[in-house]
Amino acid sequence: MGDRTGTDLERLNGYLARFAQLVGAPIAPLDGEGFTQVQRGSATIGINVLVDKGFVLLLSPMMDPPTRNQAELYRALLELNYLRTEDAAFAIDRETGRVYLRALRSLDLLDFDQFCELLDTVARVADEWDDKLRAQFGGA
Repeated sequence: MGDRTGTDLERLNGYLARFAQLVGAPIAPLDGEGFTQVQRGSATIGINVLVDKGFVLLLSPMMDPPTRNQAELYRALLELNYLRTEDAAFAIDRETGRVYLRALRSLDLLDFDQFCELLDTVARVADEWDDKLRAQFGGA
């Protein structure tokens, strides 16, 4: 398992460095826990490499729990998930109620192009919807 951990983290750090070069913006390498974050537009995307589980999780916080219209928000998120979020999906943290945009991929088959496409998708969709959702439903 130790060899796989180093290999997966090194591979993803290589992907991050290549992606940073492509977009012309600095991206910190993964920390000891397998985490870093990327800022794209108004969106922040956390990249979590969970080697023991065999996947990478991209999370972008969208908004805190709304104070009003929760049912309408949840319906809007489900409708957006149907076709507007591409490879990502909106999710709600059970403990905090916070809304995230998330994407999950297996480390085994993830190549650089797929990583770039996934990160680009999450960044683009999060940047498009974070302000709109907060404006429509409240929450920080």
